[in-house]
Amino acid sequence: MSALTIYSDSDPATVEWQATDALQIAEQLAAVGIRFERWQATAAARAGDSSEDVMAAYQTDIDKLVAEEGYQTVDVISLDASNPEVEAKVPELRQKFLSEHCHSEDEVRFFVDGQGLFSLHLQDKVYEVLCQKGDLISVPANTPHWFDMGPKPSFVAIRFFNNTEGWVANYTGSPIAESFSRLES
Repeated sequence: MSALTIYSDSDPATVEWQATDALQIAEQLAAVGIRFERWQATAAARAGDSSEDVMAAYQTDIDKLVAEEGYQTVDVISLDASNPEVEAKVPELRQKFLSEHCHSEDEVRFFVDGQGLFSLHLQDKVYEVLCQKGDLISVPANTPHWFDMGPKPSFVAIRFFNNTEGWVANYTGSPIAESFSRLES
């Protein structure tokens, strides 16, 4: 179930607001400039599936969003930690995403399987968004955030980019991410 939990950035132990209702999540996030929508993720896509298969299964959704927003590049991240080749890379990959960073473009993800935890550092708050299958999130350019895929990731997300370079992080150097929640599974 998708969830949003809001904390003060100076008090990660105290929940200021929490919801699992998609409409309430979308409203709270829209108030701070974050797009959150529930889409239908009905195609049979599973963690570990090839990028080509996932993109073919969701081509209509991809085409719609590209036409609407003008994205130049679309790719798929599909991780299944039960695959021995992936499992060996998980600690390094997870750590790369767990450090607070921002991008010079919007970070847009449509989850078609599994889950991931986006933590957005906006003003003096941290918005933890647990994205599940069917969630679309768009984090605006230059928004400090981090992402946790968990210690045994199993998810598929279609990623949309405004540039042809794909995912490029600008790390903030802040240790804030170390104080907040992590996915345990």
